[in-house]
Amino acid sequence: MEMPFIIDLEASGFGRGSYPIEVGFARPDGSVAARLIKPEPEWTHWSEEAEQVHGISREQLKAEGYPVIEVAAWLNQELEGKTVFSDSWGFDSSWLALLFHEAGCLQHFRIDTLNKLLSEQQLASWGRIKQQVLDDLKLMRHRAADDAYMLQRTYRLTAEI
Repeated sequence: MEMPFIIDLEASGFGRGSYPIEVGFARPDGSVAARLIKPEPEWTHWSEEAEQVHGISREQLKAEGYPVIEVAAWLNQELEGKTVFSDSWGFDSSWLALLFHEAGCLQHFRIDTLNKLLSEQQLASWGRIKQQVLDDLKLMRHRAADDAYMLQRTYRLTAEI
């Protein structure tokens, strides 16, 4: 069975003015990659609640993050011509649009909702299997690459039922 590319983003918050701070994806072979994103000077919104969820500080982003132009170029190189799937399509697509807008370049891949791939049987077992995957893998939740991998593994296991 061919596995889909799964993408996930973490952000400064969920409200107006939020922006992407980390992007990660799982490739069909199960390998993952992620980049922290250095905030643009005008990206000032910061949610302490969001930081408590993902564990990434603004200081860490400034020190370890990549400039938006480099992250956009990296994503286009890795994902060109592909369709990637997200479990939070509304948020993730808007944060990717902001990233590419700030980078001044076009996105060369599509993002679509993961639900589009799921059968009724997969949807029915999704929550239970997802929790099993989380328990088995002991991943750090709310980090982009780990979340993408967890979603991809959940997809595979629900498809095998």
